[in-house]
Amino acid sequence: MRRREFINKTGLGLSALGLTGMSSLSAYANEKGAADMFFKISLAEWSLHKALFDGKLDHLDFAKKTKEDFGISNVEYVNQFFKDKAEDKSYLDEMNMRAKDLGVNQLIIMVDGEGGLAELDDATRNQAVENHYKWVEAAQYLGCHSIRVNAFGTGSAKEVEKAAVQGLGALATFAKDYDINVIVENHGGYSSDGKWLSGVMDKIDMDNCGTLPDFGNFCVKREGGQPWGGECIEEYDKYKGVKELMPHAKAVSAKSYLFNDEGDEVGIDFMRMMKIVKDAGYTGYV
Repeated sequence: MRRREFINKTGLGLSALGLTGMSSLSAYANEKGAADMFFKISLAEWSLHKALFDGKLDHLDFAKKTKEDFGISNVEYVNQFFKDKAEDKSYLDEMNMRAKDLGVNQLIIMVDGEGGLAELDDATRNQAVENHYKWVEAAQYLGCHSIRVNAFGTGSAKEVEKAAVQGLGALATFAKDYDINVIVENHGGYSSDGKWLSGVMDKIDMDNCGTLPDFGNFCVKREGGQPWGGECIEEYDKYKGVKELMPHAKAVSAKSYLFNDEGDEVGIDFMRMMKIVKDAGYTGYV
């Protein structure tokens, strides 16, 4: 499917979500107007992770680059790029000031490196829950609606499911007082099994605990047994997985890897994915 046909059928140039086509997306969005779209566009900071890790882009300039280079007014942060600043109010004030001056909305903090919220050992899991408290508070301070967390744990599917219900439930209970959602991405291991993760959400059954379906990241088994770091040897059906996670979705990640000359993602059928998103009644940020 060519770009023009895709745009005509969806009402938005989603194939332009790749950075190579971001300017096309911005121009089309301005031409059509937000009222004609069934969802809103945001940019996840991980999209620019190479520039950030290489020091070519500073975290504090991410909102500016998003708005001025790509014409997008909504950002989703990754805690790795301001990891020691969660409790630094002066730094968070600077983030708030820059975002406000630019007219940029700060939506999510994606949290990594704070421990698995589905670890079987009670003490280890509880420590992970507490490690996330500061990010809940930072998210509220920045005006975000959610933090994205990981439901990692080692054990059988049933054991990790029970631990995930406990860990995520405890964190969501804490976050409720801050009006912050705790959302889980399919991010490797059991969490990349759509049926498993949706089952965890059903058992938690809290309004502020949900999912962040990602169009990629559906590797359920890697060499070495870790969620990340080895070659994928078993992958969950990505379309089935997104469909299973959408009823609990509070955000959607339109993951992309490689584009052809027409600007279309070659490994993921975006038309099919966005039909799944739309059919679920989702009208939030992608």
